[in-house]
Amino acid sequence: MPYKRILTVDDAKSVRGLVSRTLRQAGYDIAEAVDGADALEKTADGIDLVITDINMPGMGGLELITRLREREDTRFTPILVLTTESQTDMRRQAVSAGATGWIVKPFAPEVLLALVRRFLC
Repeated sequence: MPYKRILTVDDAKSVRGLVSRTLRQAGYDIAEAVDGADALEKTADGIDLVITDINMPGMGGLELITRLREREDTRFTPILVLTTESQTDMRRQAVSAGATGWIVKPFAPEVLLALVRRFLC
């Protein structure tokens, strides 16, 4: 598998850990961020895919997605939303901002990996 770097963004350390472990075991290089502002800094070195929560203190996921889509280097980077939100309106907002996929917590590791592989082919 080609070298792929994924950024996981969530204010919950336990969720970041679970996502990171799942992806590392599948052979991906993982970076972690605690909120949107932290994520913006960590994308400067190049990221192949972003997995973000929506509800976080400081800069949340919707603003992060919007800001990443405004940047030339991340305009086309796949962004998956991993959240407890299941409302259709929230999903529409995320897609409108530029999200490319959606997973509701709690998630099955195999579902996460299948979606990641789909966007990193």
